Amino acid sequence: MFWNDAKIRALIYQALVLLLVLGGLAYFALNAQQAMQDRGITTGLDFLSQASGFAIGEGAIEHGPDDSYFHALKTGAVNTLVVSIASIIGATFIGLFLGVARLSPNKLLSGLARVYVEIFRNTPQLLQIVMWYLLLTNLPGPRDALSPVDGYVYLTNRGINFPVLNNGTSLFLAFVVALVCAAIAVALATRFMDYRLRQTGKADGRMVPIFGAGVLGLGIAWVLLGTPTDLISPTLQGFKYRGGQTITPEFIALFFGLSLYIGAFIGEIVRAGLMSVPKGQLEAADSIPLGRYDRFRLVVLPQALRVMVPPATAQYVSLLKNSALGVAVGYPELYNVTNTTTTLSGQALECVLVMAVFYLSIALTISAVMNVYNRRVQIKER
Repeated sequence: MFWNDAKIRALIYQALVLLLVLGGLAYFALNAQQAMQDRGITTGLDFLSQASGFAIGEGAIEHGPDDSYFHALKTGAVNTLVVSIASIIGATFIGLFLGVARLSPNKLLSGLARVYVEIFRNTPQLLQIVMWYLLLTNLPGPRDALSPVDGYVYLTNRGINFPVLNNGTSLFLAFVVALVCAAIAVALATRFMDYRLRQTGKADGRMVPIFGAGVLGLGIAWVLLGTPTDLISPTLQGFKYRGGQTITPEFIALFFGLSLYIGAFIGEIVRAGLMSVPKGQLEAADSIPLGRYDRFRLVVLPQALRVMVPPATAQYVSLLKNSALGVAVGYPELYNVTNTTTTLSGQALECVLVMAVFYLSIALTISAVMNVYNRRVQIKER
């Protein structure tokens, strides 16, 4: 009989377990719905189109009291993405530096990197965020602002004030555009020089064209930004600086707390990846005409990435989820905005579900992108 087949029995058992799980979820959902109906609590997502009644003071998207709850949640989601992406970039650079520094023959450099890793990795992340916030809010007021770059940058207890381009473009956006353009130009130049190396076997004179490509990329970025030629510096007017751009203490504290904490973990991931490269591979690289830069880029890094990418993916996803800790310092990320929306609308279950769907979708997107990159760096035969 068919039930004597182990595979069929396994399928039947799995189907029964699935039915029990779905039945339990349906029971709890119906019970919750009935309880809310008995108390006169309406369900559904119709409340998202209603006026929120509150404003959000900081964000890439302006939100006022007349805007809808959906617009408020969208503003919080964008704030979450902005601080998460900035922190991922910061944590990656910090981790790369720490991982290389830990393996440096310089005892002072490796010792300082080890102290950093042990301190930031073994203290609570929430404590670090609050510590940065307290340090920033104890800076002098606008009238006694610190100015590390006189006339251009001002540090106060209300944040960092710095200039914008004369066409109104933020320096942060200009930096991102310049970095992307320069990276693309350098990558193309590097590919060309690698092709020349395979054809001629000569590795001399590689850095000059690569440096030139980087400068060309910066020039292209300058054209894309509208060829700005001047800066508009912030000026003190009353009790605040106007005319430039301000980054609030809430954003800075959350950025530092996320990037410095996760950067310590990525540093250990980088160190483990570099140490996983067999010594014989380094000796083989030294036997052919490759400089230290080419040896690291063509031999060491590709093999180390196969070890580094999977755990780094987990850290990036963890950083995204930990951005919800911004509620402790008042940064209006999604969790903070959702709390306000829940209080004013009374739709607690719907707000939690919307927030869960957002975090889940972004986390799965990060995992999917990193998995694609992970498959590219793996050995094809495996």
